[in-house]
Amino acid sequence: MTEQELIAGCQKAESKAQKCLYERFASPMYGVCLRYLKNQMDAEEALLNGFMKVYQNIDKFEGKGSFEGWVRRIMVNEALGFLRKKESLYLSIEDDHVQVAGGMGADNDLAEGELLELLRTLPAGYRAVFNLYAIEGYSHKEIADMLNITEGTSKSQLSKARAMLQRRLTGREAVAS
Repeated sequence: MTEQELIAGCQKAESKAQKCLYERFASPMYGVCLRYLKNQMDAEEALLNGFMKVYQNIDKFEGKGSFEGWVRRIMVNEALGFLRKKESLYLSIEDDHVQVAGGMGADNDLAEGELLELLRTLPAGYRAVFNLYAIEGYSHKEIADMLNITEGTSKSQLSKARAMLQRRLTGREAVAS
């Protein structure tokens, strides 16, 4: 089934098309949700809620840009909404000043699973901003609008998230559960 047939079928609420859409995008979108949320059950719940929103709002997809990008944005918004409810995403700011270690980089051979585990250890606010900026490619202005924070807070959270990740990667900070 082509992407256009898939979209048209979902717009007509055809169960075959909805199943095909789910099968095509569930795995990568689960990965998106899992990057924002700490555990698999929460990620699965956000994923399912996200797909419900995709099915309910598929008529709003205008064909501009990629369909996968449109689905991804819904999943990101769903995961952020889940964070707001469950983990109190009122971005926690550390009082101490973080020094980024010079000359020491992350191990290039770090497995995807290990990186995902490391991202899960970040505080919710740090994790959200890091994912939105470094992985999803949103600007600080877009992040500020999405999270209802200032651009400065977005930049600060990203800086602190990077510093915390770097400290953990170089073994200078224990990972808290």
